[in-house]
Amino acid sequence: MRGSLGKLVAGSLSLAGRWQKQQLRRLNVHEYQGAELMSKYGVNVPKGVAVSSVEEVKEAVISVFPNEKEIVVKSQILAGGRGLGTFKSGLQGGVHIVKTEEVTDIAGKMLGQILVTKQTGPQGKIVSKVYLCQKLSLVNEMYFAITLDRKTAGPLIIACRKGGTSIEDLAEKFPDMIIKVPIDVFKGITDEDAAKVVDGLAPKVADRSASIEQVKKLYQLFCECDCTLLEINPIAETSDNQLVAADAKLNFDDNAAFRQKEIFALRDPSQEDPREVDAAKADLNYIGLDGEIGCMVNGAGLAMATMDIIKLHGGTPANFLDVGGNASESQVVEAFKILTSDDKVKAILVNIFGGIMKCDVIASGIVNAAKHVALKVPVVVRLEGTNVDQGKRILKESGMTLITAEDLDDAAEKAVKAAAH
Repeated sequence: MRGSLGKLVAGSLSLAGRWQKQQLRRLNVHEYQGAELMSKYGVNVPKGVAVSSVEEVKEAVISVFPNEKEIVVKSQILAGGRGLGTFKSGLQGGVHIVKTEEVTDIAGKMLGQILVTKQTGPQGKIVSKVYLCQKLSLVNEMYFAITLDRKTAGPLIIACRKGGTSIEDLAEKFPDMIIKVPIDVFKGITDEDAAKVVDGLAPKVADRSASIEQVKKLYQLFCECDCTLLEINPIAETSDNQLVAADAKLNFDDNAAFRQKEIFALRDPSQEDPREVDAAKADLNYIGLDGEIGCMVNGAGLAMATMDIIKLHGGTPANFLDVGGNASESQVVEAFKILTSDDKVKAILVNIFGGIMKCDVIASGIVNAAKHVALKVPVVVRLEGTNVDQGKRILKESGMTLITAEDLDDAAEKAVKAAAH
């Protein structure tokens, strides 16, 4: 379910899947955490409980679902495509509807195992928790999302009377089914706005007034919690005429971490790239990619230009790494540790244009990094700007085997050549 909205929102950033390697920092929470948060805001969600051991599964079945004949068992990883995923143990599917007496067995086969989906890559992600949910009797499935739209410079609510399947496919085949309602961020959502959304959902049995209130509560959550995405697929009608958020994905703006401490305490580092976790601890801007040339650059613009010129010369960057304008020697050392921890890295390109960041600090960091980390790959260095002569002297006197470059083009060409050997 956890797909992107890139095709639906003009000019907006895609949210998952093949674009997940963009330089974005958005907190992603597990399904059970999103359900708990929605419940606090009065949004209807299925009864459920997250468990992390077989013992907890047994207790939950007795205490939470004493009268249920069937229970939905959902593996919890931060990636889409769980239902069609495959565990490395051989178990097919990360979501199962099973009889109550079979819950412990199937949950035990999921916990601690690696689930591979179309969004995880071949390495997969570990399942540390499973979410046991009440099986709902659904009579209609629809799609609902709130995202940020560049064109209208505010929140955009997207609704579709069909749901539970790929929204991208529906948008391509039935574009008239997709309803988009921009919200004035200063006025907030009006009854008229919410009514337009409900008309787009076209519920068959749920009460219209109650549905409008549910839409308003979802918008309140989106704004008050600093969401960048709230996607419910499906938002469904049950046989008892309720509108329920059956499966949801929530992302939050990392820039709001200072005022959303409770939400950001939900971050699950076990689901993130360990290199990015280490970089965040060192206050480095790092995004792991899939190439063979590690990059260490100061300034986001120069970092992206460096990645582009590596591609121009036939190479592929292994990361985006901006050490910033005031990085310390210890941060440079940490940056090298992260770069060298990636087995795919065949060469490292250091590209520093010293303004606020001084070339001698970078040079000292490189030398100290060599003492702490076994540099097994070639290192290409291009230094220019503040204290460049001192920086070059430090590197020369260190006795390190480095490949020096005069400009960015020269540096990229040498890095690609070094990585090929």
